[in-house]
Amino acid sequence: QVSADGRSIFLIGQGASPEGDRPFVDRLDLESRQTTRLFHSQAPSYALPQALLDQEGTSLLLTRESPDEPSNFYVQSLSDASAAPRALTRFQHPLPQLRGVSKEQIRYKRNDGVDLTATLMLPPGYNAKKDGPLPLLMWAYPGEFKTAAAASQVTDSPYRFNAISYWGPQAFLAKGYAVLVSPSMPIIGEGDKEPNDTYLPQLIANAEAAVDEVVRRGVTDRDHIAIGGHSYGAFMTANLLAHTRLFKAGIARSGAYNRTLTPFGFQAEERNYWQAQDVYQKMSPFNYADRIKDPILFIHGVDDNNSGTFPIQSERMFAAVKGLGGDARLVMLPNESHAYRARESIMTMLAESERWLEKTIGPGKPIKKKR
Repeated sequence: QVSADGRSIFLIGQGASPEGDRPFVDRLDLESRQTTRLFHSQAPSYALPQALLDQEGTSLLLTRESPDEPSNFYVQSLSDASAAPRALTRFQHPLPQLRGVSKEQIRYKRNDGVDLTATLMLPPGYNAKKDGPLPLLMWAYPGEFKTAAAASQVTDSPYRFNAISYWGPQAFLAKGYAVLVSPSMPIIGEGDKEPNDTYLPQLIANAEAAVDEVVRRGVTDRDHIAIGGHSYGAFMTANLLAHTRLFKAGIARSGAYNRTLTPFGFQAEERNYWQAQDVYQKMSPFNYADRIKDPILFIHGVDDNNSGTFPIQSERMFAAVKGLGGDARLVMLPNESHAYRARESIMTMLAESERWLEKTIGPGKPIKKKR
């Protein structure tokens, strides 16, 4: 967007920073190349610019939210710094019974010094010091990076609204569980190295760091943590159960577990199976199904047409774990693809996950110490 006199353009950005995302609007003078900050989101809320309302950049349409207040639209004056924003909408909290959920963006280090982040969410009214540890569900999705610096970047904001969706783990806050959302799971390949050449040791180091941190904070203990994920997160879940005893249970939705069935690459892996057979074999939890000693729940859509996660992946992985004496359950959702849409499917997914958590790490209540 160009100013009325044609001498400036306006810039908008997410405002990534060590404190999380802080969106901004700048004016860039085309002649001097100097920028002037017109707006910058400030704690304790998250404000996201939507549009400038005039060519002079004096009025801004934005949305603003906070952990307990859903996103609403406002008009903010940019010419008068002291002017309060004018509300255009007043959307109410969709789940008032979950008002007061605690959300904190936590930071911790991997054993090799890589900085990691996660969002820790706790049920309303819960106090770790007073109430003691809770069963915790950790929900993650690995990502590939070429540098440790890129992997360590802080993303998102601690001031976003505590949106509760059926798709993520936050719904289980309503049942009293502690939840660790999106703990960093970076797989790093510096220089000429490929990230997946060291996938397993890096994945394990990420998980160990996350477990150590939540236990250190006293919000859970090592005997009541479950790990889960969807798609590549399900693949991660099976690998962590196969190669560690960090978790007492896993929930793996719509995942792939045998990489010979995706022979022409997956995620950011560009080498095919014949170029990197050892990597494909080592990364396949199917090859280590005999090592899965903790309970794992598989959920999959019967009509999943995602090229990397055909239903046979869960069917064969379940058969392997079960046939080798492991504790596993397979839930196939009729008429569903990679993501689930029918109300019946979503309610089944939630009910099965809730029963699995109660069976494996206990109900969402403070853990009673054994005498």
